[in-house]
Amino acid sequence: MTTLEQVPTSTLADADVVALAAAVGRAAAPFEAAHDADAGFVAEAYAAMAELGYHRLGVPVELGGLGASLRQVVLAEEELGRWSGSAALAAAMHQYLTRMQVWRHRRGKPDAAAVLRRVADEGLVLATSGGSDWVCPTTTATRVDGGYRFDGRKTFCSQAPAAGVLATSAVLGEPGPDAVVLHAGVPFAAPGVRIVETWDTLGMRGTASHDVVLDGVFVPEEKVLGTRPYGALAGPLLVAVIHFAPVAAAAYLGVARGACEEAERLAAGRAEVPPAAVRGIGEMRARLRVARWALLAAVDEVGDDPPADDPTLDAVLTAKRHAVVEAREVVDRALEVAGGPAFFRSSPLERAYRDVRGGPFHPLTPEATLARLGERALAARRA
Repeated sequence: MTTLEQVPTSTLADADVVALAAAVGRAAAPFEAAHDADAGFVAEAYAAMAELGYHRLGVPVELGGLGASLRQVVLAEEELGRWSGSAALAAAMHQYLTRMQVWRHRRGKPDAAAVLRRVADEGLVLATSGGSDWVCPTTTATRVDGGYRFDGRKTFCSQAPAAGVLATSAVLGEPGPDAVVLHAGVPFAAPGVRIVETWDTLGMRGTASHDVVLDGVFVPEEKVLGTRPYGALAGPLLVAVIHFAPVAAAAYLGVARGACEEAERLAAGRAEVPPAAVRGIGEMRARLRVARWALLAAVDEVGDDPPADDPTLDAVLTAKRHAVVEAREVVDRALEVAGGPAFFRSSPLERAYRDVRGGPFHPLTPEATLARLGERALAARRA
Protein backbone atom coordinates (compact mmCIF):
# COMPACT_ATOMS: atom_id res chain seq x y z
CA MET A 1 0.00 0.00 0.00
CA THR A 2 1.01 3.58 -0.59
CA THR A 3 1.64 5.08 2.85
CA LEU A 4 1.06 8.62 3.93
CA GLU A 5 4.80 9.12 4.37
CA GLN A 6 5.35 8.25 0.70
CA VAL A 7 3.04 11.02 -0.48
CA PRO A 8 4.56 14.53 -0.67
CA THR A 9 2.67 17.00 1.53
CA SER A 10 3.95 20.22 0.00
CA THR A 11 3.53 19.83 -3.74
CA LEU A 12 1.03 17.03 -4.18
CA ALA A 13 1.12 15.68 -7.75
CA ASP A 14 -1.88 14.24 -9.57
CA ALA A 15 -0.10 10.89 -9.76
CA ASP A 16 0.25 10.82 -5.97
CA VAL A 17 -3.45 11.46 -5.52
CA VAL A 18 -4.43 8.74 -7.97
CA ALA A 19 -2.00 6.28 -6.36
CA LEU A 20 -3.48 6.99 -2.93
CA ALA A 21 -7.02 6.40 -4.19
CA ALA A 22 -5.93 3.21 -5.94
CA ALA A 23 -4.42 1.91 -2.69
CA VAL A 24 -7.74 2.47 -0.93
CA GLY A 25 -9.52 0.86 -3.86
CA ARG A 26 -7.38 -2.25 -3.73
CA ALA A 27 -8.23 -2.62 -0.06
CA ALA A 28 -11.94 -2.20 -0.78
CA ALA A 29 -12.36 -4.30 -3.93
CA PRO A 30 -12.22 -7.79 -2.38
CA PHE A 31 -15.21 -6.97 -0.16
CA GLU A 32 -17.43 -5.34 -2.79
CA ALA A 33 -19.53 -8.40 -3.57
CA ALA A 34 -20.19 -9.20 0.08
CA HIS A 35 -21.24 -5.67 0.94
CA ASP A 36 -23.44 -5.55 -2.13
CA ALA A 37 -25.13 -8.77 -1.03
CA ASP A 38 -25.84 -7.77 2.57
CA ALA A 39 -25.87 -3.95 2.28
CA GLY A 40 -23.07 -3.85 4.83
CA PHE A 41 -20.92 -0.78 5.21
CA VAL A 42 -17.60 -0.57 3.34
CA ALA A 43 -15.68 -0.68 6.60
CA GLU A 44 -12.52 -2.13 5.07
CA ALA A 45 -12.29 0.80 2.67
CA TYR A 46 -12.68 3.24 5.55
CA ALA A 47 -10.01 1.46 7.56
CA ALA A 48 -7.66 1.90 4.61
CA MET A 49 -8.67 5.55 4.29
CA ALA A 50 -7.81 6.11 7.94
CA GLU A 51 -4.49 4.31 7.60
CA LEU A 52 -3.42 6.04 4.38
CA GLY A 53 -4.73 9.54 5.09
CA TYR A 54 -7.41 9.62 2.41
CA HIS A 55 -9.86 11.47 4.65
CA ARG A 56 -7.47 14.39 4.99
CA LEU A 57 -6.77 14.55 1.29
CA GLY A 58 -8.36 17.97 0.77
CA VAL A 59 -7.29 19.53 4.08
CA PRO A 60 -4.65 22.27 3.61
CA VAL A 61 -1.08 21.29 4.47
CA GLU A 62 -0.82 24.02 7.11
CA LEU A 63 -3.74 22.42 8.94
CA GLY A 64 -2.29 18.92 8.80
CA GLY A 65 -3.69 17.63 5.53
CA LEU A 66 -2.33 16.59 2.17
CA GLY A 67 -3.35 19.85 0.50
CA ALA A 68 -5.14 18.39 -2.53
CA SER A 69 -6.97 20.85 -4.74
CA LEU A 70 -10.62 20.43 -5.70
CA ARG A 71 -9.46 19.10 -9.06
CA GLN A 72 -7.27 16.50 -7.35
CA VAL A 73 -10.11 15.41 -5.11
CA VAL A 74 -12.12 14.83 -8.29
CA LEU A 75 -9.28 12.75 -9.75
CA ALA A 76 -9.06 10.70 -6.56
CA GLU A 77 -12.78 10.01 -6.41
CA GLU A 78 -12.84 8.89 -10.03
CA GLU A 79 -10.01 6.45 -9.37
CA LEU A 80 -11.64 5.12 -6.21
CA GLY A 81 -14.95 4.67 -8.05
CA ARG A 82 -13.18 2.44 -10.53
CA TRP A 83 -12.49 -0.02 -7.69
CA SER A 84 -15.49 0.47 -5.41
CA GLY A 85 -18.53 2.55 -6.24
CA SER A 86 -19.88 2.46 -2.70
CA ALA A 87 -16.57 3.48 -1.12
CA ALA A 88 -16.16 6.33 -3.58
CA LEU A 89 -19.69 7.69 -3.19
CA ALA A 90 -19.61 7.43 0.61
CA ALA A 91 -16.23 9.15 0.76
CA ALA A 92 -17.42 11.81 -1.69
CA MET A 93 -19.71 13.16 1.02
CA HIS A 94 -16.80 13.66 3.39
CA GLN A 95 -14.53 15.01 0.66
CA TYR A 96 -16.93 17.66 -0.57
CA LEU A 97 -17.72 18.78 2.99
CA THR A 98 -13.99 19.05 3.66
CA ARG A 99 -13.55 21.24 0.60
CA MET A 100 -16.52 23.31 1.73
CA GLN A 101 -14.75 23.92 5.05
CA VAL A 102 -11.63 24.94 3.12
CA TRP A 103 -13.81 27.47 1.27
CA ARG A 104 -15.08 28.82 4.60
CA HIS A 105 -11.56 28.87 6.07
CA ARG A 106 -10.37 31.03 3.20
CA ARG A 107 -13.09 33.50 4.09
CA GLY A 108 -11.98 33.81 7.68
CA LYS A 109 -14.54 31.57 9.38
CA PRO A 110 -12.75 30.67 12.64
CA ASP A 111 -14.63 27.40 13.19
CA ALA A 112 -13.58 26.03 9.79
CA ALA A 113 -9.91 25.66 10.75
CA ALA A 114 -10.89 23.78 13.89
CA VAL A 115 -12.98 21.31 11.88
CA LEU A 116 -10.22 20.78 9.35
CA ARG A 117 -7.66 20.18 12.09
CA ARG A 118 -9.94 17.56 13.62
CA VAL A 119 -10.22 15.85 10.24
CA ALA A 120 -6.42 15.82 9.94
CA ASP A 121 -5.49 15.05 13.55
CA GLU A 122 -8.38 12.93 14.80
CA GLY A 123 -9.65 11.33 11.62
CA LEU A 124 -13.02 13.04 11.96
CA VAL A 125 -15.42 11.94 9.21
CA LEU A 126 -18.03 14.42 8.01
CA ALA A 127 -21.46 13.30 6.80
CA THR A 128 -24.41 15.17 5.34
CA SER A 129 -28.18 15.02 5.25
CA GLY A 130 -28.33 17.29 2.22
CA GLY A 131 -29.96 14.71 -0.03
CA SER A 132 -33.10 14.69 2.09
CA ASP A 133 -32.97 18.28 3.36
CA TRP A 134 -32.45 20.12 0.06
CA VAL A 135 -34.16 23.54 -0.06
CA CYS A 136 -37.13 22.65 2.16
CA PRO A 137 -36.01 20.48 5.10
CA THR A 138 -38.73 18.97 7.26
CA THR A 139 -36.65 19.05 10.43
CA THR A 140 -37.70 21.82 12.80
CA ALA A 141 -35.56 24.19 14.85
CA THR A 142 -37.01 25.60 18.06
CA ARG A 143 -35.25 28.44 19.86
CA VAL A 144 -34.13 27.54 23.40
CA ASP A 145 -31.67 29.04 25.89
CA GLY A 146 -28.26 29.23 24.26
CA GLY A 147 -29.28 27.80 20.91
CA TYR A 148 -31.86 25.61 19.23
CA ARG A 149 -33.60 22.27 19.54
CA PHE A 150 -33.55 20.18 16.35
CA ASP A 151 -36.27 17.57 15.76
CA GLY A 152 -36.75 15.45 12.67
CA ARG A 153 -35.64 12.49 10.59
CA LYS A 154 -33.03 12.59 7.84
CA THR A 155 -32.67 10.11 4.98
CA PHE A 156 -29.74 9.34 2.66
CA CYS A 157 -27.07 9.95 5.33
CA SER A 158 -24.21 8.16 3.61
CA GLN A 159 -21.36 6.66 5.70
CA ALA A 160 -23.44 7.19 8.86
CA PRO A 161 -21.73 4.32 10.77
CA ALA A 162 -18.30 5.96 10.39
CA ALA A 163 -19.17 9.63 10.69
CA GLY A 164 -18.54 11.90 13.63
CA VAL A 165 -20.48 15.01 12.59
CA LEU A 166 -23.62 15.45 10.50
CA ALA A 167 -23.89 18.61 8.39
CA THR A 168 -27.60 19.25 8.47
CA SER A 169 -30.32 21.90 8.43
CA ALA A 170 -33.62 22.71 10.11
CA VAL A 171 -36.47 25.17 9.62
CA LEU A 172 -36.96 27.97 12.14
CA GLY A 173 -40.55 29.12 12.00
CA GLU A 174 -43.57 27.93 10.05
CA PRO A 175 -42.47 26.47 6.69
CA GLY A 176 -43.04 29.06 4.00
CA PRO A 177 -41.60 32.27 2.61
CA ASP A 178 -41.07 33.81 6.05
CA ALA A 179 -39.18 30.84 7.50
CA VAL A 180 -35.40 30.67 7.91
CA VAL A 181 -33.30 27.55 7.41
CA LEU A 182 -30.43 27.04 9.85
CA HIS A 183 -27.35 25.07 8.78
CA ALA A 184 -25.31 23.43 11.51
CA GLY A 185 -23.00 20.58 12.38
CA VAL A 186 -24.46 18.02 14.79
CA PRO A 187 -22.19 15.44 16.46
CA PHE A 188 -23.42 11.87 16.10
CA ALA A 189 -22.54 11.42 19.77
CA ALA A 190 -24.90 14.21 20.85
CA PRO A 191 -27.87 13.19 23.02
CA GLY A 192 -30.92 12.58 20.85
CA VAL A 193 -29.06 11.48 17.71
CA ARG A 194 -29.90 7.99 16.55
CA ILE A 195 -29.09 5.98 13.40
CA VAL A 196 -31.89 3.83 11.99
CA GLU A 197 -30.62 1.19 9.59
CA THR A 198 -32.94 1.58 6.61
CA TRP A 199 -30.52 1.29 3.67
CA ASP A 200 -31.79 -1.52 1.37
CA THR A 201 -31.54 -0.26 -2.18
CA LEU A 202 -30.99 -1.19 -5.81
CA GLY A 203 -27.36 -0.06 -5.89
CA MET A 204 -24.57 1.64 -3.93
CA ARG A 205 -25.53 -0.76 -1.17
CA GLY A 206 -22.27 -0.44 0.74
CA THR A 207 -22.64 3.27 1.46
CA ALA A 208 -24.81 2.62 4.54
CA SER A 209 -26.86 5.72 3.77
CA HIS A 210 -29.16 5.14 6.72
CA ASP A 211 -31.73 7.43 8.33
CA VAL A 212 -30.63 9.63 11.19
CA VAL A 213 -33.19 10.70 13.80
CA LEU A 214 -32.75 13.99 15.66
CA ASP A 215 -34.89 13.88 18.79
CA GLY A 216 -34.61 17.07 20.80
CA VAL A 217 -30.96 17.60 19.85
CA PHE A 218 -29.47 20.75 21.32
CA VAL A 219 -27.48 22.86 18.85
CA PRO A 220 -25.60 25.77 20.46
CA GLU A 221 -25.97 29.16 18.81
CA GLU A 222 -22.28 29.23 17.86
CA LYS A 223 -22.59 25.93 15.97
CA VAL A 224 -24.96 27.42 13.41
CA LEU A 225 -22.79 27.82 10.31
CA GLY A 226 -25.19 30.02 8.39
CA THR A 227 -28.76 30.66 7.35
CA ARG A 228 -30.79 31.01 4.16
CA PRO A 229 -34.39 31.66 3.15
CA TYR A 230 -36.72 28.66 3.17
CA GLY A 231 -37.02 27.13 -0.29
CA ALA A 232 -33.96 28.91 -1.71
CA LEU A 233 -30.81 27.37 -3.13
CA ALA A 234 -28.63 29.96 -1.46
CA GLY A 235 -26.18 30.54 1.38
CA PRO A 236 -24.49 27.44 2.83
CA LEU A 237 -26.54 25.13 0.61
CA LEU A 238 -25.30 26.86 -2.54
CA VAL A 239 -21.70 26.50 -1.40
CA ALA A 240 -22.34 22.84 -0.60
CA VAL A 241 -23.81 22.03 -4.02
CA ILE A 242 -20.97 23.76 -5.83
CA HIS A 243 -18.48 21.47 -4.09
CA PHE A 244 -20.68 18.37 -4.10
CA ALA A 245 -21.49 18.26 -7.81
CA PRO A 246 -18.03 17.58 -9.29
CA VAL A 247 -16.88 15.30 -6.46
CA ALA A 248 -19.93 13.02 -6.52
CA ALA A 249 -20.01 12.99 -10.32
CA ALA A 250 -16.43 11.75 -10.33
CA ALA A 251 -17.39 8.71 -8.25
CA TYR A 252 -19.99 7.65 -10.81
CA LEU A 253 -17.61 8.29 -13.69
CA GLY A 254 -15.15 5.99 -11.94
CA VAL A 255 -17.76 3.23 -11.74
CA ALA A 256 -18.29 3.57 -15.49
CA ARG A 257 -14.58 3.47 -16.15
CA GLY A 258 -14.25 0.27 -14.14
CA ALA A 259 -17.13 -1.27 -16.09
CA CYS A 260 -15.50 -0.33 -19.38
CA GLU A 261 -12.24 -1.98 -18.32
CA GLU A 262 -14.04 -5.15 -17.20
CA ALA A 263 -15.90 -5.38 -20.52
CA GLU A 264 -12.62 -4.91 -22.39
CA ARG A 265 -11.02 -7.68 -20.32
CA LEU A 266 -13.81 -10.10 -21.17
CA ALA A 267 -13.75 -9.18 -24.84
CA ALA A 268 -9.99 -9.55 -25.07
CA GLY A 269 -10.30 -13.13 -23.84
CA ARG A 270 -12.35 -14.18 -26.85
CA ALA A 271 -10.83 -15.80 -29.90
CA GLU A 272 -12.80 -13.42 -32.09
CA VAL A 273 -14.34 -10.11 -31.01
CA PRO A 274 -17.49 -9.20 -32.96
CA PRO A 275 -17.35 -5.86 -34.80
CA ALA A 276 -20.25 -4.59 -32.69
CA ALA A 277 -18.25 -5.24 -29.54
CA VAL A 278 -15.21 -3.47 -30.95
CA ARG A 279 -17.37 -0.48 -31.80
CA GLY A 280 -18.93 -0.63 -28.33
CA ILE A 281 -15.52 -0.44 -26.71
CA GLY A 282 -14.67 2.56 -28.86
CA GLU A 283 -17.94 4.24 -27.92
CA MET A 284 -17.34 3.65 -24.22
CA ARG A 285 -13.85 5.10 -24.46
CA ALA A 286 -15.12 8.16 -26.31
CA ARG A 287 -17.96 8.80 -23.87
CA LEU A 288 -15.67 8.44 -20.87
CA ARG A 289 -13.08 10.78 -22.28
CA VAL A 290 -15.53 13.54 -23.16
CA ALA A 291 -17.31 13.24 -19.81
CA ARG A 292 -13.97 13.47 -18.00
CA TRP A 293 -13.01 16.49 -20.09
CA ALA A 294 -16.29 18.15 -19.13
CA LEU A 295 -15.85 17.48 -15.44
CA LEU A 296 -12.25 18.66 -15.23
CA ALA A 297 -12.92 21.65 -17.48
CA ALA A 298 -15.76 22.76 -15.23
CA VAL A 299 -13.51 22.55 -12.18
CA ASP A 300 -10.79 24.48 -14.01
CA GLU A 301 -13.36 27.07 -15.08
CA VAL A 302 -14.66 27.78 -11.58
CA GLY A 303 -11.25 27.45 -9.92
CA ASP A 304 -10.05 25.97 -6.66
CA ASP A 305 -11.81 28.69 -4.67
CA PRO A 306 -15.07 29.03 -6.61
CA PRO A 307 -17.39 31.97 -6.13
CA ALA A 308 -20.79 31.07 -4.73
CA ASP A 309 -22.86 32.39 -7.61
CA ASP A 310 -25.15 31.25 -10.41
CA PRO A 311 -22.50 30.98 -13.16
CA THR A 312 -20.43 28.69 -10.95
CA LEU A 313 -23.45 26.58 -10.12
CA ASP A 314 -24.39 26.32 -13.79
CA ALA A 315 -20.89 25.15 -14.70
CA VAL A 316 -20.61 22.37 -12.12
CA LEU A 317 -24.20 21.19 -12.55
CA THR A 318 -23.79 20.98 -16.31
CA ALA A 319 -20.67 18.87 -15.88
CA LYS A 320 -22.30 16.71 -13.22
CA ARG A 321 -25.29 16.07 -15.44
CA HIS A 322 -23.08 15.06 -18.34
CA ALA A 323 -20.95 12.78 -16.17
CA VAL A 324 -23.80 10.84 -14.55
CA VAL A 325 -25.78 10.50 -17.78
CA GLU A 326 -22.74 9.33 -19.72
CA ALA A 327 -21.72 7.00 -16.89
CA ARG A 328 -25.06 5.24 -17.19
CA GLU A 329 -24.69 4.97 -20.97
CA VAL A 330 -21.17 3.57 -20.67
CA VAL A 331 -22.23 0.85 -18.25
CA ASP A 332 -25.12 -0.09 -20.53
CA ARG A 333 -22.64 -0.48 -23.41
CA ALA A 334 -20.33 -2.50 -21.17
CA LEU A 335 -23.05 -5.08 -20.61
CA GLU A 336 -23.69 -5.28 -24.35
CA VAL A 337 -19.99 -5.80 -25.04
CA ALA A 338 -19.62 -8.44 -22.32
CA GLY A 339 -22.78 -10.31 -23.24
CA GLY A 340 -24.25 -13.12 -21.16
CA PRO A 341 -21.55 -13.29 -18.44
CA ALA A 342 -22.54 -9.78 -17.31
CA PHE A 343 -26.04 -11.03 -16.48
CA PHE A 344 -24.81 -13.10 -13.53
CA ARG A 345 -24.97 -11.62 -10.05
CA SER A 346 -21.33 -12.59 -9.61
CA SER A 347 -20.28 -10.19 -12.37
CA PRO A 348 -18.90 -6.79 -11.34
CA LEU A 349 -20.72 -5.43 -14.39
CA GLU A 350 -24.07 -6.41 -12.91
CA ARG A 351 -23.18 -4.46 -9.77
CA ALA A 352 -21.92 -1.49 -11.77
CA TYR A 353 -25.17 -1.48 -13.75
CA ARG A 354 -27.09 -0.99 -10.51
CA ASP A 355 -24.60 1.32 -8.78
CA VAL A 356 -24.46 3.80 -11.61
CA ARG A 357 -28.25 4.23 -11.57
CA GLY A 358 -27.87 6.34 -8.44
CA GLY A 359 -26.18 9.24 -10.22
CA PRO A 360 -29.26 10.94 -11.67
CA PHE A 361 -31.05 10.96 -8.30
CA HIS A 362 -28.64 13.43 -6.70
CA PRO A 363 -29.84 17.03 -6.84
CA LEU A 364 -30.03 18.70 -9.14
CA THR A 365 -31.28 15.84 -11.31
CA PRO A 366 -30.34 15.84 -15.01
CA GLU A 367 -33.79 17.10 -16.02
CA ALA A 368 -33.85 19.78 -13.33
CA THR A 369 -30.44 20.93 -14.49
CA LEU A 370 -31.64 21.34 -18.08
CA ALA A 371 -34.71 23.22 -16.88
CA ARG A 372 -32.53 25.55 -14.82
CA LEU A 373 -30.17 26.25 -17.71
CA GLY A 374 -33.06 26.91 -20.06
CA GLU A 375 -34.87 29.21 -17.65
CA ARG A 376 -31.73 31.23 -16.99
CA ALA A 377 -30.99 31.55 -20.69
CA LEU A 378 -34.50 32.86 -21.40
CA ALA A 379 -34.38 35.23 -18.44
CA ALA A 380 -31.13 36.69 -19.76
CA ARG A 381 -32.69 37.23 -23.20
CA ARG A 382 -35.66 39.00 -21.71
CA ALA A 383 -33.62 41.22 -19.38
